Amino acid sequence: MSQPAILQEIRGHVAILTVNRPEVHNALNAETMLAFERAFMDFEGNAQVRAIVITGAGEKSFIAGGDLAEMATREALPHYFEFAEDIHRIFRRVEACDKPTIAAVNGWALGGGTELLLCTDIRMLADNAVMALPEIGLGLFPGAGGTQRAIRQLAPCVARELMFTGERIDAHEAVRIGLANRVVPRGDLMKEALSLADRIAAKSPVVMKLLKRTLVEGGEMPLRSALAHEQAMISLVFDTKDAHEGMQAFLEKRSAKFSGN
Repeated sequence: MSQPAILQEIRGHVAILTVNRPEVHNALNAETMLAFERAFMDFEGNAQVRAIVITGAGEKSFIAGGDLAEMATREALPHYFEFAEDIHRIFRRVEACDKPTIAAVNGWALGGGTELLLCTDIRMLADNAVMALPEIGLGLFPGAGGTQRAIRQLAPCVARELMFTGERIDAHEAVRIGLANRVVPRGDLMKEALSLADRIAAKSPVVMKLLKRTLVEGGEMPLRSALAHEQAMISLVFDTKDAHEGMQAFLEKRSAKFSGN
């Protein structure tokens, strides 16, 4: 019996989504992308889940890009209206999700793997992780949002070099250029990622939701508009019970008990 392409697990308030195609280095084909979307939507709609960790199965790869055996059969219009439309929608769902997302990168994150990384909130890398946007070497260029997110998140000259050369960088270089948060030993990756997710999940889910919307929506606005948006959103926070619980707990020198209201 074949194994599912996506594995789902919930531990407390933290969900784990694992791309499970280690025999092809967790490459993304159309079927896997749609299964990824269904799993991600399940976690989005589950009130128990307050943070989502994304990783890859096996010892070598996070996601080693698109499935080239499938990609090589595509032509322009079917690609545009089918796979490209799906992957743009799904990656945008990850990027705009109201719940914090953490990428636990356990190996190669090439092409679509790096493009997915650019959609997550926090990126934790095993010390064996390797990143690249290698599409130019295949006669392609990043087409799952990578051209636009890389140029916005990294220094433009750095983003261009990554895309123009297609060369791989190691985990420490990825942190140095601002592509990821930190490097941890391979054996500690999931423990560290889940520990971080638990700390985030302990915060108010309703305030986290408003914070994420402020960051995502404000990041796509001119500064003057973004500041006005922030002003409105932080004002909404003061209508939550959790904001008043958090402040009162601080004044009373006790731990806050957030209800999500």
